[in-house]
Amino acid sequence: MDRALEDEFEAFVRGSYTRLLRLAYLLCGDAGHAEDAVQVTLAKTALAWPRLTRSDGVDRYVRRALINTVIAKRRRRWWSETPTHDVDHADSWDEFGRLDERDALRRALAGLPARQRAAVVLRYYEDLSEAQAAEVLGCSVGNVKSLTARGLQRLREIHRPPGIRELSNAATTNAGEA
Repeated sequence: MDRALEDEFEAFVRGSYTRLLRLAYLLCGDAGHAEDAVQVTLAKTALAWPRLTRSDGVDRYVRRALINTVIAKRRRRWWSETPTHDVDHADSWDEFGRLDERDALRRALAGLPARQRAAVVLRYYEDLSEAQAAEVLGCSVGNVKSLTARGLQRLREIHRPPGIRELSNAATTNAGEA
């Protein structure tokens, strides 16, 4: 790669690293795995950079590569690292876990299957249209609608606070008596 392309790629990385890291974190739910996925994605992007700069599809390529990397990582078993003991992180600062609501949403997203999670994140975090999300995921618009609807329904079930469940049950019971 010549120096001009290297400079373009470095500028792209500086401008999009944080956004990619947040996207990866929402997709996989673990800060360490998110960093690894972004690094792998950027390595793939660096190899394809000369070809990508001639097209308008850089963001689409990077999103798709990141999603594929996260999904592939979940499919593989990882044998080389084994935790030896629990580490107390009580005194450490966690950029992503400072707000309870973010943590609850992250946990709820982690409970979704990978493609549903990808569809929900692309539609509502990345703010892509259904057609754009379908292009990134490599599926039909109808499939994106279905994945998103199922994912949102599951998020509502997972993320609903206990008091809301009690109110819904009471409303259902009262409606049956009327």
